[in-house]
Amino acid sequence: MSELTIRVATENDAGTLFKFIKELAIYEKAEHEVLATEETIKSSMFSDNSNVHALICELDGVAIGSAIYFFNYSTWLAKPGLYLEDLYVSSGFRGKGAGIKLLKALANIAIEKECARFEWSCLDWNTPSRDFYASIGAKDQPEWVSYRMVGDTLKDFASK
Repeated sequence: MSELTIRVATENDAGTLFKFIKELAIYEKAEHEVLATEETIKSSMFSDNSNVHALICELDGVAIGSAIYFFNYSTWLAKPGLYLEDLYVSSGFRGKGAGIKLLKALANIAIEKECARFEWSCLDWNTPSRDFYASIGAKDQPEWVSYRMVGDTLKDFASK
């Protein structure tokens, strides 16, 4: 009988996390945007002052998925929140409960840390994921629009 387990990622998982990040980028048709490397994951995610965390989902000891998250803050609620940056399960292992297990592990972390919210974003075209999230009771936030500054735009804005 197969067993799904969730564990905290360690520095030794940097290569596995990088593999999942690349697979997710391919799925999202954005592989060209990945600037991360195994080394930059090690130095950013597993440094002493990192505020980024990751979980690994294993099936019979083989890593099949991950969740990368960090804590944010709600000024209105005066409480921390847990923000899921990436949830990924390798395509050949979807439908086996790994996504649910990772999300439940994160929900439990949020409760343990007394977070007011557990949030994430999903691409608007990703209907399978959006349907999955709705099926577990998550609500989209259509009244919110995301904004982002990157690269030269960020540098130019900061220097003006």
